[in-house]
Amino acid sequence: MTGLLLAALDQTIVSTALKNIVEDFNGLNHYTWVVTAYLLTSTASTPLYGKISDLYGRRIVFQFAIVTFLIGSFLAGASTSMTQLILFRGLQGLGAGGLMALTFVIIGDIVPPRERGRYQGYFGAVWGLSSVAGPLLGGFFSDHAQILGVTGWRWIFYINLPFGIASLIITSAVLHIPRIRREHSIDYVGAILMVTGVTSLLFAVSVFGPEDGWRDGHTLLTAGLGIALSIIFLFWESKAKEPILP
Repeated sequence: MTGLLLAALDQTIVSTALKNIVEDFNGLNHYTWVVTAYLLTSTASTPLYGKISDLYGRRIVFQFAIVTFLIGSFLAGASTSMTQLILFRGLQGLGAGGLMALTFVIIGDIVPPRERGRYQGYFGAVWGLSSVAGPLLGGFFSDHAQILGVTGWRWIFYINLPFGIASLIITSAVLHIPRIRREHSIDYVGAILMVTGVTSLLFAVSVFGPEDGWRDGHTLLTAGLGIALSIIFLFWESKAKEPILP
């Protein structure tokens, strides 16, 4: 649950702090990338984590996602330029993709089917809490120029650290999933098609469309490329031995 809270909270806490971040870094031209970079990497990586965890085990891959997210959070909080912040937000997104995907996979592994409805309610509560608490916390940190000697908005990233460390401790202590040895392989062609297709569509919808117009050549080209790659991906997956999306 704490892993899911990390990923869910980070999707909402940044929005109210963007004004302060832009002012500090003079990065008005690139502020949308603070959100888009996170969205791109988390969306593209989410489907891959399930297959990777089949190969290497749920707990170790989940903990890898937590550590990746924490490193991204710390570096994002320590950023000294807009470029650094965007890159580290992308790293955060790579970790968040695993947190969101593997939380549900692990619950499916350890919770009996008759109990899963109750856990779906817990998940809904976590998302609801994050949607309310995220903007409030982001606004609180942004309203304070300094907190414990650190610029206020940087705490929207540093606040992830105690929750992430708690998640690592909890998963190490109580998450024991028997590893069933099976022969698995990663569909690399399918993974490349999926990532490039999703990335192209997100570029069209999140970047080129709002900035250049929905009839602009860049928007139409990236949207068309994304749709074409998605169709090829679906066709490829229907023939793949071990598809990324069964």
